[in-house]
Amino acid sequence: MDVDVIYLLLDENKDENLVLKGENFKYLIKARRHSIGDEIAIRYKKCIDELNIYKIEAIDGRAVYLKYLSSNIYEVKSDKNLHIAWCKIDTKSIEKVLPSLSEIGVDKISFISCDRSQNIKLDFKRFERILEASMQQCGRTTYIKFDTYKSIEDFIEEYPDTKVFDFCENSLKDGTGFQRVLIGAEGGFSQNEKELLTSQEVFRLDTPMVLRSESAVMAVSSKIIL
Repeated sequence: MDVDVIYLLLDENKDENLVLKGENFKYLIKARRHSIGDEIAIRYKKCIDELNIYKIEAIDGRAVYLKYLSSNIYEVKSDKNLHIAWCKIDTKSIEKVLPSLSEIGVDKISFISCDRSQNIKLDFKRFERILEASMQQCGRTTYIKFDTYKSIEDFIEEYPDTKVFDFCENSLKDGTGFQRVLIGAEGGFSQNEKELLTSQEVFRLDTPMVLRSESAVMAVSSKIIL
């Protein structure tokens, strides 16, 4: 089946006929430059796995009119379920890479309060809105899941199979089988945290450069998933 996975995500209930205005109108007509007769893929938040095809029937100066054609269940997600344990960093830095992590296929992110973490409040609702824009562009139909932990110790106790990204001699050659990876905040892990993690498998990437926390998350995720 030849399917254009790029779609428009709507809050509304499914309808046979749609009239889209405002930002949705700008996205379809101004940004994607669709015209009368084009078929558009639309998903609804209440049933995001269902891919609905609509046809543009008419366009005026402020609205685009669409008619329903067909639908089928069509899920788009990564085959690998990578769980990132990420020591908290500045919210703006997190938000900057969230769309890319979504496109790569990261399944879940656990944000952890570490010794060198910044004292920040995470807005998961805002994160979800950022993800939705990315999902429409890349076709993904699953949200990254989010949760928080008070400490590395709490996380490792629940997930003892966690691998650790840090400075060491072990360069990552093959990330096959990696399900969970812990990545530190800016400045890395404290000495107490390093001692806590001595029983975990530790790896590094094959680069002489020091990576920022968000760069490490991107690089490690890409290496393991793609």
